[in-house]
Amino acid sequence: MNWNALYDRLRAAAPTLELRRDEPMSRHTSFQVGGPVPLMALPKNEDEVQQVLSVAAMEFGVKPFFMGKGTNLLVSDGGADLLVMKAFDGLNRLELLPQGEWPGHQTILAGSGVSLARLASFALECGLTGLEFAQGIPGSVGGGVYMNAGAYGGELGQVVSSVVSSALPDEEFVREHINPKFSYRHSQFQERDSFILRASFSLKPGDPAEIKAKMDDFAQRRREKQPLEYPSAGSTFKRPAPVDGQPVYAAALIDGCGLKGLTVGGAQVSEKHAGFVINRGGASCADIVTLMAQVRERVFQKTGVTLEPEVRYLGKEGEEWNF
Repeated sequence: MNWNALYDRLRAAAPTLELRRDEPMSRHTSFQVGGPVPLMALPKNEDEVQQVLSVAAMEFGVKPFFMGKGTNLLVSDGGADLLVMKAFDGLNRLELLPQGEWPGHQTILAGSGVSLARLASFALECGLTGLEFAQGIPGSVGGGVYMNAGAYGGELGQVVSSVVSSALPDEEFVREHINPKFSYRHSQFQERDSFILRASFSLKPGDPAEIKAKMDDFAQRRREKQPLEYPSAGSTFKRPAPVDGQPVYAAALIDGCGLKGLTVGGAQVSEKHAGFVINRGGASCADIVTLMAQVRERVFQKTGVTLEPEVRYLGKEGEEWNF
């Protein structure tokens, strides 16, 4: 792939588009690890998104990798041979619509670059309940909708009423999805080559004091139980399927196997919360992947439960999880 040619063509097609060459992904992931990608585009508006898709896909046959704030992403130390398109602060539309999309609800429209923390705070300002759980999730609207992010029993899929995405040029450029399908840490957008532009959230009116109290409670729980002082991607493994009808939690399984504090290089199973693999300083992607593999193997050997990663892995062609 001639990345210089693609860079020059994108620069000509969209003069104001921010483009970065040989960009280290460690600057864009919450783990703070990852090698370079040859080209990153950071569109500030929806027109620039369309320009990137049109030029890359139609003229160069390149499928961009779409990302939000990188809070659920683990990138190989060698990087990846990809054009990465990242939601930027310019995609920050945030407004209360004059009418709701669901009966008895009001609707907030948010661009994909809006942080989930800002979205939850805006809902509080509007006196709307339903997004309190999202206040401490460190991702963006685009990435959160894509992964159906959630915490404390809440998920974005419970309150998303519609999503507008931009598809690759062999399909409709812009498509609105009414009541899109979600499941645990999954959305229909994981099955499509599309970039989430904005989403609508249908929320119920509530008492601002009660909404704030719930948000404060969740924030206090996070501070007490989670290793927020270290780089991580949050919960490292998905919640396993129930066993004999009883719920099973990855953190409890890992803790029960005595794996808190297990360390590989700069990566460690948090001593504060066994569900978190953290970067204690100087960790490489290889350290994190090796540690995750050890945790997965030991939990399976002792409990028979297979843990599945919640984080996404990005590497060069042919690279896979080392499991």
